Amino acid sequence: MIIQNDLLLRAARGEKIERPPVWVMRQAGRVLPEYRATRKIAGSFKSLVTNPELACEVTIQPVDLLGVDAAIIFSDILVIPEALGLPYNMDEGKGPSFDRVIRTAGDVEALSSDNIGEKLEYVTKAISLTKAALSGRVPLIGFAGAPWTIFCYMTEGKGSKEFAVSRRMLIENPELAHALLSKITDATISYLKTQIAAGADLVQVFDSWAGVLNPKLYAEFAIPYLKKICENIDEVPVTVFAKGAWYAFHDLVTLPCATLGLDWHIDPRWARGIAGDRYTLQGNLDPAMLYGSFDQIKKETREMLRNFGTQRHIANLGHGVYPDTNPDNLKCFIETVQSS
Repeated sequence: MIIQNDLLLRAARGEKIERPPVWVMRQAGRVLPEYRATRKIAGSFKSLVTNPELACEVTIQPVDLLGVDAAIIFSDILVIPEALGLPYNMDEGKGPSFDRVIRTAGDVEALSSDNIGEKLEYVTKAISLTKAALSGRVPLIGFAGAPWTIFCYMTEGKGSKEFAVSRRMLIENPELAHALLSKITDATISYLKTQIAAGADLVQVFDSWAGVLNPKLYAEFAIPYLKKICENIDEVPVTVFAKGAWYAFHDLVTLPCATLGLDWHIDPRWARGIAGDRYTLQGNLDPAMLYGSFDQIKKETREMLRNFGTQRHIANLGHGVYPDTNPDNLKCFIETVQSS
């Protein structure tokens, strides 16, 4: 199928673009009242994730309502631990939690990475439905959590500011940590390949908790597994977004991916100086700027665009849009990029 607006794919491939494409992390949900209405029909977050028809609906909503240049499939990074045999809970207002966590070699051995595609068929079905419904208007992004981030949840058992339990395992039992990370990585590669086979035009790997590690630990326990994923996904462009990992940027620019996502702490000019023209850079407006006036949003967005330059840039926020953001302010950001 020919994609009518292929700006995202051309930017990722380093081809000439008329303007930067723009999409927003967590655009499929959160701020749109239409999303909240659909979630109410589903009954819960997990019910929405596992319902292909409703997941398709909320994936397309920001394309229709905000005019973004790409859709990203509505799902959750924690479907991987669940497919491996570690189910998660998503409690309203409390975030994710696990009834069981990984503590021993036996726990890791009990995880099964067989038939990941079959176990997560609800995601690939949602992708197929979304591709058909989009009719080639914009590309569709698939995604997965990075091995380190998934490791955090599987060992800590819940969200955390420091993930001290997870980091302790790296120090006390590095062999166990590597065994778990390897199993997560293999499952993630399989999962991303099923997404691509179902129609994903680009995939993003989210390392949401990269910022809790020091440079030495990130180099040992994160970079090799990100590299393995990138080396094994050659069907479509790959984006790696490691939030808080400015300290590891020199390591990140060794990855064989197409795009590196930047959070709002990173100066795009500094990142470009290191990455050169080998990578497309994505980001990185501070999501808090969307609380400002339209004039403030336009000013900050235009400054961001100048700092990235006109080529090899995918405009985005520096992390996911905050749930209490006014949709009109988000639309102002998107339209400012598109009118640049």
